[in-house]
Amino acid sequence: MKKPRKYIKVHINLKLTMLIVSLFFFGAIVKLCYVVISPKVDGIDLTEFANNRNTAKETIYAERGTIYDKEGNPLAKNANSYKIIAFLSPSRTTNMENPQHVVEKEKTAESLCNILDKEADKKDCIETITNYLKQDLYQAELGTWGKVSEEEKRAIEALELPGITFETLAKKRQYINSSWASYILGYAKTDENGNIRGELGIEGYYDDILKGKDGFVEYQKDAYGYQMANTPENRSEAKKGSDIYLTIQSDIQNILENAIATFSKNNKMDWAIMAVMDAETGDIVGSATNPSFNPNNLSGLESYLNPLVGYQYEPGSTMKTFNWMAAMENKIYNGSEKYRSGNLTLKDNTLISDFNKYGWGDIDYDTGYAYSSNVGAANLALKLGASKLTDFYNLCGFGSKTGITLPSEEDGLVDIIYESELANASFGQGVLVTPIQMLQALSIIANEGVMIKPQIVSKIVDSQKNVTFAAKRTEVATVTSKETAQKMKDLMYKVVYDGLEFNYAYQPKSITLIGKTGTAEIASENGGYLKGTNDYVRSFAGMFPYENPKYIIYFATKRNTGGDIPKTVSSTVEDIARVTNLIENKNDVDKSKIVTIPQYINHSVQDVTEDLKKQKLTPVILGNGKIIIDQYPKAATKTVDTAKVFLLTNGSEIKMPDVTNWSANEIIRLCNMLNLQYTLKGFGNVLSTNILKDTVIDSKSMKIEITLG
Repeated sequence: MKKPRKYIKVHINLKLTMLIVSLFFFGAIVKLCYVVISPKVDGIDLTEFANNRNTAKETIYAERGTIYDKEGNPLAKNANSYKIIAFLSPSRTTNMENPQHVVEKEKTAESLCNILDKEADKKDCIETITNYLKQDLYQAELGTWGKVSEEEKRAIEALELPGITFETLAKKRQYINSSWASYILGYAKTDENGNIRGELGIEGYYDDILKGKDGFVEYQKDAYGYQMANTPENRSEAKKGSDIYLTIQSDIQNILENAIATFSKNNKMDWAIMAVMDAETGDIVGSATNPSFNPNNLSGLESYLNPLVGYQYEPGSTMKTFNWMAAMENKIYNGSEKYRSGNLTLKDNTLISDFNKYGWGDIDYDTGYAYSSNVGAANLALKLGASKLTDFYNLCGFGSKTGITLPSEEDGLVDIIYESELANASFGQGVLVTPIQMLQALSIIANEGVMIKPQIVSKIVDSQKNVTFAAKRTEVATVTSKETAQKMKDLMYKVVYDGLEFNYAYQPKSITLIGKTGTAEIASENGGYLKGTNDYVRSFAGMFPYENPKYIIYFATKRNTGGDIPKTVSSTVEDIARVTNLIENKNDVDKSKIVTIPQYINHSVQDVTEDLKKQKLTPVILGNGKIIIDQYPKAATKTVDTAKVFLLTNGSEIKMPDVTNWSANEIIRLCNMLNLQYTLKGFGNVLSTNILKDTVIDSKSMKIEITLG
């Protein structure tokens, strides 16, 4: 009887087990059906999940636009670096008519080496890269040979070599001439996401236009994370940023940079700026400052204000020009009327004095302007009244932005209420101006009473080569009559040629310069004005040539301890007149100083050297080749006979020239032609470098350290 009970118990347990297993399988089948027919399981979209595991999406970064000078010479461009990736595994290719791996290894190596380096290294290049391509790997990198520039990448892409692609190593911006026009160009740098962002100057103001629009590509990836061959992709191409052409003319900018560097040598100051504007168009053709900075590494960047538009200060006697004009336009001016110079006491007992404290006795107002008489200026202002002088200063653009397309432009300040404020404002104390406002206001005189808006961009060209913006002359307002403008030109002539004795130093030999000097006290934070020996802003505002002004020049410096301001201005005007062929007094200048550079590329070194020496130019031969392959200045450029002409030859060995006493611009030009990385320390001319004369230069491994002084 016991045996049957045991059998029954086992039988029952077996049925129970079978029931549980059946229920489990039934649940699994139900779950599977649910998964198949349902778009989501446990809140997860399984289709999307699967696709994401096998789909990659990459950003196609837009190429940032290039900034050029007016003649089309690049000033700021991309200098990204890349590494070459070579896919070697045949498994990537499913259709040999469209190979996705490197098929012809020797031919691929030779094609790459035609781009990667000079002929002298080609044999070593081909042998090395071929060995990389013969490795039994899914993919390979090409070592130091595989690190390429933006230009090399484009050239290789144009070859359409199977299996060759690129990865970005670094994204950065290159400024060809270092600190040259640095506050105009500004800078752009790479953020934490790999995007280049403009943060100052043209780079900052036009960032949205320069940066373009990024694209993307979505594709199916293989086990290695790379795109599967012969699979469809979803691609949206990047849109290159627009190129911007500035109004800056490099030959004039070079002159200004050298002038500021020379003025600043052994001369302490808070700052100095020299800017030149085309009187007819409003084009800013040059603007140089001290201090400056290197946009490539931001060394020397102490202030984020562009001195041209962001510095505001009391201008001093250059403001008398507009006080005299106001008197003329309001019909209260009589140039032959006499007054007692020296001192003037106002109703509140404020004493107004001429700079020499005793004046020149009884003089007329025309002479008062030439002698820069504060008393004469105050007399005219008191006749005008605060309201009329304020209105005229405002009409000349003081107290408001010019609207030039540079960031952080300041308004300046014109706020005249009391009699003492009126008197002070007549000779440029108690009002604030910017250099760009002064240039704009001077255009009234150069254009027969019409004020011209300053501009810094000549044109903008999009990625399809369409000109989306072209600068035109903009007339802001008719401020004075032609007669008033002509009268002021005549008075400005008197300042330089018939004024005080020290103004004669402003006279260039080859052209007639007219203008007005200025010396302004610097306001103290505690009220009143500073009394130190050098506590002044000194300036010169002028134009040339006299009869029909082509250029307006403005120079200002704060707290300078030395430096010859008249010589700096006159020599700068002289040089500009030469390179722009504006020379008037032909007998006073050596005609050979105006030189137009010929086309030297593909000519022999011997012939070119002889030709340059005949023109009294200094050739700088780079390399031991016999044929010229590059030159600077470029063909058709006008320059002066003190210039160096850089000639790059087809030779493989380049030795370091003697660069002692070269200007900063000259040593930078040398480095750029040789693709040699550099750092600058100090200001002025070259004192020393870490690469000695006659050292063979290897631009891949060397970096030159330049000390200026």
